[in-house]
Amino acid sequence: MSLGIAREAEARDEKAQEHVESSRAQHKTFWQAAMPVFACGAGLFSDGYINNVIGSVNTVLGIQYGPLYKDSQAAKYVADIAFAGTVVGQLLFGFLSDRWSRSNSLVVSTVILIVFTALAAASYYRGETAGMFSMLAAWRFFVGIGIGGEYPAGSVGCAESTSDLKRGTRHRWFILFTNTMINCGFVFGAFLPYVIAAAAHNTHYSAVWRASLAVGVAFPLVLLLLRLRLKEPPEFTKEAMRKQTPYLLVLRFYWFRLLSVSLIWFLYNFSVYAFGIYSSSILSGLYGGRAPLTTVFGWNTVINMFYLPGSIIGSFVSDKLGPKHTLVLGVSAQAVVGLVMAGVYGQISTRVAAFAVVYGVFLSLGELGPGNNIGLLAAKTCATGVRGRYYGIAAAVGKIGAFIGTWVFPYIQAAGGNRVQSAQYPFWVASSLCILSAAIAFFCVPDIGQDTIADEDVRFRDYLEGQGWDTRQLGFGVDTQGSEEERPERAQRAD
Repeated sequence: MSLGIAREAEARDEKAQEHVESSRAQHKTFWQAAMPVFACGAGLFSDGYINNVIGSVNTVLGIQYGPLYKDSQAAKYVADIAFAGTVVGQLLFGFLSDRWSRSNSLVVSTVILIVFTALAAASYYRGETAGMFSMLAAWRFFVGIGIGGEYPAGSVGCAESTSDLKRGTRHRWFILFTNTMINCGFVFGAFLPYVIAAAAHNTHYSAVWRASLAVGVAFPLVLLLLRLRLKEPPEFTKEAMRKQTPYLLVLRFYWFRLLSVSLIWFLYNFSVYAFGIYSSSILSGLYGGRAPLTTVFGWNTVINMFYLPGSIIGSFVSDKLGPKHTLVLGVSAQAVVGLVMAGVYGQISTRVAAFAVVYGVFLSLGELGPGNNIGLLAAKTCATGVRGRYYGIAAAVGKIGAFIGTWVFPYIQAAGGNRVQSAQYPFWVASSLCILSAAIAFFCVPDIGQDTIADEDVRFRDYLEGQGWDTRQLGFGVDTQGSEEERPERAQRAD
């Protein structure tokens, strides 16, 4: 009898909660509901821009300084050292966003990004060229820390803020304000060096690369003004683990999901960032080094624009099919295109336009699949109390994949032995990794729906209570001890 009454009470509480959430959504206009989603997620534009523009910067520095730069240690580190900083930032801010604040962590990471991007653009060391290369690499590391903060603090806040948006559209808005923003950054990271090189008439190389880096300050500076007004997501205020975290229980509950999501992110970033950074050098190789900067950067922009249709169209597909199945579909199609591209590279490499289109389709399918959905899965397959750390670890593993990919990409090319095989080998490798990613996603990743964040919080609370952990510790400003009358009741429930 008492069990039936308890269930009826729980049902009433759930209906009341649904009514509160519905009322909260009804009192907000679309722009009021969407602005926190944008402010939290859009900082990833800087990730795309800063990571992609360095490919063009490398090309310019190689032309300007020749062997002095190409044979230097800095040339090996400038492109990928930001990934090392990003891993540090993802882990650090993943912890801070859970234990301190989503919004304050975002503000700190944005300030770091602004300051060190400006310092990278102004790199200088006593008038010494080699010293300037080293300073550029050093500042890039700290830029990476700022970028790293955008992932756990920004993306998890973005995911939690989508609860105020209409059901059936929440996945797409998360994607449009996170991964699509990264892709916009990739496009601008290719396009602005083209504009600057054209304005400099393919000369004044120092001005070209410094200005290309300096533009990266503008967007986070504007975004900082929005983030200063951000409030904590309601889910975070109710479910935060700011005082204590039962790490052993969390690992038992989430280790398999975390491992699966992290592996997919690793495999995806292994190829996508390497292709992004080296795309201008790939095109330069097609021209045999005889083309002006504007030609190389122009075609690089065309290729990078293919990221956008895959991401935008894919955001709607994710709402229809779900993130898991959209990921499997996209990455499987990408594997097929990559294998075909590797097989016919000898024929299409002499036609730059044909190469750009096929290569662009390859990249676009990657965005429709894992590009859009891996961050969404990382943000919505765990509970709010540990979401920052969970997401930060998965994203850090992904960035390690990007770091390793950019490091070994030249060696994969060199293993080819001739011009055609050197270009084919990366596509063979990338396509094989796509097949592996599809298998992991299909067999190991759960389906997630529009209300997964709320459902997962309930599931995790039930698990913790079943293990005897006091869930009254969750949320802001809660008395974790309780009154004398409450303690026996909690102990009885835990038993």
